[in-house]
Amino acid sequence: MSLFRDDGIVLRTQKLGEADRIISLLTRNNGRVRAVARGVRRTKSKFGARLEPFSHVDVQFFSRGGGELIGRGLPLCTQSETIAPYGSAIVTDYARYTAGTAMLETAERFTDHEGEPAVQQYLLLVGALRTLAAGEHEPHLVLDAFLLRSLAVNGYAPSFDDCAKCGMPGPNRFFSVGAGGVICGECRVPGSVVPSAESLTLLGALLTGDWETADACELRHAREGSGLVAAYLSWHLERGLRSLRYVEK
Repeated sequence: MSLFRDDGIVLRTQKLGEADRIISLLTRNNGRVRAVARGVRRTKSKFGARLEPFSHVDVQFFSRGGGELIGRGLPLCTQSETIAPYGSAIVTDYARYTAGTAMLETAERFTDHEGEPAVQQYLLLVGALRTLAAGEHEPHLVLDAFLLRSLAVNGYAPSFDDCAKCGMPGPNRFFSVGAGGVICGECRVPGSVVPSAESLTLLGALLTGDWETADACELRHAREGSGLVAAYLSWHLERGLRSLRYVEK
């Protein structure tokens, strides 16, 4: 038998039996963890209110060793303390909620091996939800920044200036998801698109955290940039995010 503690973001929940739930979290030290939370669906359960999606929590887990596991082979969530209730500011606003839902799905997709540490992805998610809840920037910009940085920490950083194939200094005109971002005329491949220079500047700003430039962008360039981000993400995840279709832009 063993006890362990970790802090994490609740990604999603799933009903189990009449009163329990399976909670999926992205944790600081243990990566993605699924655990059984007993009795949390009862109306009087304060414990359950802390384990809702978007919540940043400190959780204690209990597991049995030697292959003798709880529930469906999952540890038991025995205690939970709220660190930051980001959900209270996110779920009441449609734009924030849809952007936040896409963030949670992205984090889950990039951490498909349970128990494998993913500290950078965890820190990105915490920071993005904090920014989203605070309303510091437009939700769709916060989302695209999170998606681009998630791609980067997982080894898929796109180029928005120098040619992704030969390294020719930018600016370069063409963009190819398969080639890794912008490419020069010599490296142009079939299927390349020619986005506006403003959209590429915006995406570069979101990737590097230049919010002064990002906040000043026009909506049409933001929409074009979001399309490029979605296509690039789908290419590397091998399928799109279900939640992206609902994001308000």
